[in-house]
Parts: sequence; C-alpha cells; structure tokens
Amino acid sequence: MDILCICGARPNFMKIGAVVEAMRPHPELVPSIVHTGQHYDERLSQVMFEDLGLPRPEVELEVGSASHALQTARIMERFEPVIAERRPDLVLVVGDVNSTVACGLVAVKLGVPLAHVEAGLRSFDRSMPEEINRVVTDSISDLLFVSEASGVANLRREGVPEENVFFVGNVMIDTLLRHRRRADRSTVLARLGLGPRSYAAVTLHRPGNVDDPERLAGLLAVLLEVAGRLPVVFPAHPRTLRRIEEFGLRDALERTPGLHRIDPLGYLDFLKLMAEARVLLTDSGGIQEEATVLRVPCLTLRENTERPATVDSGWNHLVGTHPDAVRAAFERVLAAPQPSGEAPERWDGRAGERIATTLRELGLAGVRRLQARRGGA
Repeated sequence: MDILCICGARPNFMKIGAVVEAMRPHPELVPSIVHTGQHYDERLSQVMFEDLGLPRPEVELEVGSASHALQTARIMERFEPVIAERRPDLVLVVGDVNSTVACGLVAVKLGVPLAHVEAGLRSFDRSMPEEINRVVTDSISDLLFVSEASGVANLRREGVPEENVFFVGNVMIDTLLRHRRRADRSTVLARLGLGPRSYAAVTLHRPGNVDDPERLAGLLAVLLEVAGRLPVVFPAHPRTLRRIEEFGLRDALERTPGLHRIDPLGYLDFLKLMAEARVLLTDSGGIQEEATVLRVPCLTLRENTERPATVDSGWNHLVGTHPDAVRAAFERVLAAPQPSGEAPERWDGRAGERIATTLRELGLAGVRRLQARRGGA
C-alpha cells in the first residue's frame, strides 16, 4: 500500500513522525512524506526533522505563507500533479491545518482514499479556521482515526458510519513518550539560567488572540505581571512577533526583567521547556495535550477547546482571554495542590502502532470497501 503522508506545519511533524515510525515494521505499508511548506521557516523545519529522526520528504511543495484561501489553493494546485504522477493507494492527513484540508480535497476529487489522523475533534466554534478544516476533512475522509473519546461521539452524531471510525489514541503522545528521555538531556534551561519548576512558559499564535490589538495588549500585560512572580519564557511565533511590532508592544516586552522572549525552539528543547515548567500558558491545542501527559498545569487562553479530555484530566484549565480571568487562574494554579488526574484513554504511546495495524489488516481491498461505504469510488 503506497501511502502519501502529508505534513505542512510544525505540529504535523510530530504526528506524521509517529505514524511513519509505526509503519516501519510492516513492509506492506510504504509511506512517503509530502511536505507542503505551509511552515515556511526552513531552519526550523530542518531542526524538527532532525530532532524527530524523520526521513527527508520525498516531495516538497514549497507553498510558503499566504492568506488561508490563497495558501489552500496553492497547496491544491501543487499537490494535484503529485497524485497524478504517484497514483498512491491512500493519502493520510493529520490535524487541522490548511495542508490537511487542501490535500484531502485533492485526494477525494481524484478518487484516492483519504485517512484523517486526529479526526472528530470539535471546538464548536466556526470562527476558528481550524474548526472549518476539521469539519470539512472529516466529512470527506474514508478512515477516521480518533485521538480521544469525544471524537467518537462527535463523529457518531454527525452520521459517520461506525466501521469507518477507529479510536486509536493520540499520536502526539507517541512522539512525546518516544523522545522524552532525549529531551531530558537538552541544555535549554541552563542556557536560559533557569531551574526546574521555577518559571512559566508561554505560547501565543491563534489569530483571535494575536490579530486583535486590544486582546493581544491585554494578554501581554498579564504576562508582564506573571514575570514579576516567576520568570516567563516566551518562544515567540513569527506571526505573533510581527503583530507585537505592528501594534507597538515590543518595548514593554524588552524592558521587563524576568521575561525571556526567545526564538522558536526545536522539538527536544521545547519538550524540555514544557516538562520542567511550573505552569504553561498557551492557545495551542497540542500543548494542552502534551501538558496533560507531562503533568504540568496548563492555562488555555481560549474560550473553548476541541480537546475536552485534557480538561477532564484536571491538568488543563480553560480560562478565556480576559486579563482578570487569566490573572485569577494563574494565582489559583500557584496556590493549589497538583491535580491527580491520569492521561486520557489510549494516550499510551501506541496510537501509531494501532493505525499501522489497522491499515495492514484492512489491506487495500478493505480501504476501498470503506471508501465505497462513504460514497467514494
């Protein structure tokens, strides 16, 4: 079974890495990586591939940055000839980025079965571009590999046939557990002059938070206050840094003692940074998951989450974006005892293995049968 595995943005690398690694013991599964170039920082992409031990992509589309519509269109335009030339047996997409929906649409329009890893997640907030990508991709996928129980319930409610849905667990956690020991050897804390459990780590990148000048200013004001209590490490996403510059907010960050505004980190360094933090503040979906398994309190700076299992675990706190709510949540986390919740079901490092086993057992005939069940070729 010739399988094109699509990645484009930073979180995709961790997910694809787990799936490709799990396929290696199965010679009948032949994965090839297609890198769309949606994440256009080549230096960071190179670091991620090296950290994760991924083979270099066989196909690079090099689409770069653009608006959602233009980027999606470019990916579709450049991926269509790849399908025509390679004629794969399956296209496998992960997550909820533009590369996911764009390559998925090309595959199904050309009659190629589509598998979606991390299917069924829902924030129920259509103002999020990622939610649109999730809903569309799930609606056209033939094999839906689900990471948490809420995804199974969501797909059932949307009428997806039960036999097309596979509850396999979380491939992000496969990668985390596989590389945890290597990450422990990272020197990132020494380079920053920090000790374990002595700092807060922050990521901000969602358009709803960083494209609104008033909201971004409010969140940054809270970070400056937090930096008065704990050192704050802020690996700034390029998009966020551009907005900070545009809105005239950089001077306050640079002048604040205790706030370390650094460039984005490679996977191993960032994993070490998360694992040793006292608290994480983020609007990232993946970090909510990783914090849950690392058992680090996480304050999610959003009004909703598509990963409710992380909240149920007790490690993730959905606090919204109002500065007063973030301040109060931060104080509660510092004062409260550590929660005792366990990782969600099947977040055990074997999700990729379950995906590979499912594909091997189905075989091409089984995949085609599921494609027909969904109304495909």
